[in-house]
Amino acid sequence: QVQLVESGGGLAQPGGSLRLSCAASGFTFYAYSMGWFRQAPGKEREFVAATRWSGGSTVVADSARGRFTISRDNAKKTVYLQMNSLKPEDTALYYCAKRRGANTGVTMDPYDYNDWGQGTQVTVSS
Repeated sequence: QVQLVESGGGLAQPGGSLRLSCAASGFTFYAYSMGWFRQAPGKEREFVAATRWSGGSTVVADSARGRFTISRDNAKKTVYLQMNSLKPEDTALYYCAKRRGANTGVTMDPYDYNDWGQGTQVTVSS
């Protein structure tokens, strides 16, 4: 079955960096676009970034553009989220998600993703 396991979260100071990883198994990783979402307490799940199955095409939310970078390593079946210049408002539970349907493009709508990891907590505070 599909498994998505996030890691790399933790406590960071404002202006600091973290690198999240999502290890995937149970499906043909290279054929699926992947996304990162986040959810802060009392708020809806929010799109952060996504990478196309074929590579070379990514989408990043306005709130993260210029600070966050999404990438993937198909050989390792892993998707990454490099987060720089972190802000307190980046504090949230970060989820990795698998796009619904193989060989489909990136999207920002969480309903277009049908498998989710358990999440990794990111806290940005001094």
